[in-house]
Amino acid sequence: MPLSKLWTIAYRDLGRHRRRSIFTLLAVGLGLGLLLVMDGLISGVVADSLANSIRLRTGHVQLRADSFQEDQLSLQAKDLLANPDELAAKAKELSEVKAAAPVLWSSVILNTIDQSAGLQLMGIDTTSALYDPIRSGVTAGEWLSPDDRDGILIGRVLAEELGVSAGQKVNLTVVNSDGRPDEGTFTIRGLFSTGIPGYDQSAVFMPLDKAQAFTGSSGRASLVMILLNNQNDANKVAAALSAPGVAALTWSDLNKFFVETMGTAMSFYVILDFIVILIVAVIIVNTLLMSVFERVREMGILAALGMKGRQIRVMFLLEAATLALIGIAVGLIIGAAGVWYLATTGIPIGDKMAAVAGSNFALSATMYGRFEPISFLNLSLATLIVVVLASLYPAFYASRLEPIKALHEQ
Repeated sequence: MPLSKLWTIAYRDLGRHRRRSIFTLLAVGLGLGLLLVMDGLISGVVADSLANSIRLRTGHVQLRADSFQEDQLSLQAKDLLANPDELAAKAKELSEVKAAAPVLWSSVILNTIDQSAGLQLMGIDTTSALYDPIRSGVTAGEWLSPDDRDGILIGRVLAEELGVSAGQKVNLTVVNSDGRPDEGTFTIRGLFSTGIPGYDQSAVFMPLDKAQAFTGSSGRASLVMILLNNQNDANKVAAALSAPGVAALTWSDLNKFFVETMGTAMSFYVILDFIVILIVAVIIVNTLLMSVFERVREMGILAALGMKGRQIRVMFLLEAATLALIGIAVGLIIGAAGVWYLATTGIPIGDKMAAVAGSNFALSATMYGRFEPISFLNLSLATLIVVVLASLYPAFYASRLEPIKALHEQ
């Protein structure tokens, strides 16, 4: 019997029980649509967090002293770069480099009359394009000038927590390069908001020259941060700038904890994908088995008329494939609509919830989705393959029915 005839019989059977077929299609469509939406949201959050971390915290490449440890923020001369300006100038000569500048990091305590907070001091070149996201995010007051001797910039979220505003004076306490505590009074020049609460509430900015004087670092810097035109050039630039005593780290090295954590999380998400697809497959198998039990006599007649077991199997597989393909089409529509909404509107989670992620996960106050065509393709193919494989059991069951016994079924 031609394949077209088998497909016609399969299609007619699906039409006999429209309500059951429609509910099965909806189950496939909703299951796949949910997976596509969740995958789009997770992909968007991961990509957004990594991009935020690169533009605000790590850059694409960093040059550090070999002995520098980020978790310690040491100000000792052996852990700092002795010639940061030369290294930054050398980096700027490379065509792949968009911006490069020395940065001094240190731990400080900011004190107000009533409260205090432990922060990361960032001594920066206030004219560098590295800090355009901060500069454009100033919400009150003004941006720092390179020769400002007593001005600092803090996040709006932090200012609200401490009850301070632009123009007010606060005290900063630091353990300087000699290991002695030092204190200074500074004026809050402005407040900034990057949309990353975890970052905004943990950093205080100061012109590099003043930060070096305040910490006793004598023209040294913790690192040279480099932003590239294309992040795929990170390894090439790092290789070109590496030197004895200087470690050149790429964005993947600097965000290793985040990348590894997300990789582990995505492994669990793949398991969740499989479970949902398996549930959808079980629903279709149930539909086909019900169809087999209702059509036992019909199967007997077809077998008595000469239809082979192989052809009966193909007929039921065609029913499963038809249900799967139409359901996948419905799922793609649902998934595309959901991801489009997430990509354009997002899900607001608020500053407090975003701040819980901490500085290692630069989570925005609004989570946005992202279209991943390869994900749409992979999940659709996986759904089709699992459904067809699962339908083999009812197909084989139908093909093994004895014609004489089947004809006696009522």
